[in-house]
Amino acid sequence: MVLLAERISKLYSKMENHHQHQQPEALSASLQAFRSDVSNCVHQLCLDLKPGSETLSFSWVLQCFQLIPSINKAFAKLVVDIDYHMSKWKSQSVEEYLKYSLSLLDLLNSISSSLSHLERGRLSLAHSLSLVKSSPSSAIEHIKAIKFNSSIKNFKGQDNIDDEKDRPCSGEEWIIDQALIELKSVGFWVCYVLLAGLSGDAKAYLEMRKSTTGIFSNSSVIKLDMSISEAVMDRGVVLKEVKELKEAADCIAAATANEKESYRAEEMQRRLKAFEQLLDGLDKEVNSLFSKILAGRNELLDGIRHTKQ
Repeated sequence: MVLLAERISKLYSKMENHHQHQQPEALSASLQAFRSDVSNCVHQLCLDLKPGSETLSFSWVLQCFQLIPSINKAFAKLVVDIDYHMSKWKSQSVEEYLKYSLSLLDLLNSISSSLSHLERGRLSLAHSLSLVKSSPSSAIEHIKAIKFNSSIKNFKGQDNIDDEKDRPCSGEEWIIDQALIELKSVGFWVCYVLLAGLSGDAKAYLEMRKSTTGIFSNSSVIKLDMSISEAVMDRGVVLKEVKELKEAADCIAAATANEKESYRAEEMQRRLKAFEQLLDGLDKEVNSLFSKILAGRNELLDGIRHTKQ
């Protein structure tokens, strides 16, 4: 009876360990599936970026931003697949996630600020158009004073996420560690591209890349980043819709200065309306993601406090 009890106990222990700790092959398969999801999303973005295009379009930038919630969803799926909820994470993984989410919140605030700057430029242009007939000289003065570009202030480069010190070497914790590298790589890159496009500040973008050397771990992201950085260095970075607005505004100012009938004003109004919708759409996406990330942080922190009680 004693021997039988020992055998049953050992068998139960093995079964329990099997459920608590998945086999390395299963874990590797889950990680590979996650990385494939990431690469597929980025690859689609590559396909939608037309080769040789002089500028980035607002619609492409919006699609680029949507990478973050897509990758977050893939990460959540991975956590479920390996049955390793955040409550099971070790302190290092929790700390890394919290640091990343805090940096992401800061970057989203900067993106919101750039969107506000563009909205102010749109409103100024709309006001200038209202003066074209009644006061052409004032309209010209206002149009020439409008600036869509903005500087990225108080930027702090992210920590190098390729640091191997004290990293786990196996098991679920290692899987989470590797996935977090991928998560940060894509998340930071997306924010850098958006800030560059929305601010029109090529120098700031290049400085960001320099200050974050080594953060890109995904080959698809590296390839796409190289294409964009080359374009930025060759032609600068201005969103297609912003460039068109500035050119249209210059044409209206020239027509008004020459005392010609500015038939372009109505077309400009339509452009401004479409631009307003683009700004509103991205702003809603940014605010939604900000709320979700903040809620996730609070949930994790509440769980930590509950565990310590």
